[in-house]
Amino acid sequence: METDEERAFDALSDRVRRRILAVLGEHGELSVGEIAGRIDAVGRTTVSSHLRVLRTSGLVRERREGRNRFYSLDVDGAVRDAFVFLQSILQQAVDGVAATGPAVAPGTPVTDEEQGTG
Repeated sequence: METDEERAFDALSDRVRRRILAVLGEHGELSVGEIAGRIDAVGRTTVSSHLRVLRTSGLVRERREGRNRFYSLDVDGAVRDAFVFLQSILQQAVDGVAATGPAVAPGTPVTDEEQGTG
């Protein structure tokens, strides 16, 4: 069975879905038509399909008002889980660089000061 984190990363693998998330992050809650108007690459029907994937993945919330549906980021759902996961990986990388010093590309001259002999 897939975890929320796995569903979130599957949903994030698509460029159009990442663009939809960026639009929602920038503008807050929007209707399907408003989202589609800000996504040039695809039409409203395709945006609706992508929103369904994002909703079932726990990345966006849907609010119905009459016949209209409004979408916003679900900051308490899988978006947070994915962010925490990525943040932990980046923190480990930063901690590793801090502990071992900056990496030097092969063939890069190293000064006496960097070697500790100067």
